[in-house]
Amino acid sequence: MQVSRHTRKGQGMAFLNEEQEALANDIAGLLTGRGETVSVAEATAGGLVSAALLWVPGASKYYAGGGVVYTLNSRTVLAGITPIDPATYKGTTAAMVADMAESLRQRLGSTWCIAESGLAGPTSGRSGAAPGRVNIAVAGPVRRAETIETGTADRTENMILFTTLSLRMLRDAIRSA
Repeated sequence: MQVSRHTRKGQGMAFLNEEQEALANDIAGLLTGRGETVSVAEATAGGLVSAALLWVPGASKYYAGGGVVYTLNSRTVLAGITPIDPATYKGTTAAMVADMAESLRQRLGSTWCIAESGLAGPTSGRSGAAPGRVNIAVAGPVRRAETIETGTADRTENMILFTTLSLRMLRDAIRSA
């Protein structure tokens, strides 16, 4: 089996872009400096937010855990949101993602939790919303929730953007606390 290697000039293998690396380093420094922890409930980013946070050496000092809660069932079972009837479910909202962040933060006993869920594309979801829509929320000493539209239906591009946007929101919330 041949393995493709993505490298940057003068560096080894890279799976994060430069902004994600900088954000992950900033978050790690802030959390470690304060003795705080973070958990992650991610859906559409598919584990990329956790991967970015775990990329920084020493992540065990601040990373409390997380899960890829891609389905309604996993959001209920793993993240602890109130059960929703699948027949009437129309997709996530910023309020639902905020509840998911708070629930997982409490379950894991972390200072912070970043949560995201959206429509990566290329098609729309149950809500009929266009692909490229993501709900991101931070729970902790500062709480934030926002719905963001990327304007693209490209699945890969959206997963990368959702990861970056989640990391930005987390970093900014920690800074403002």
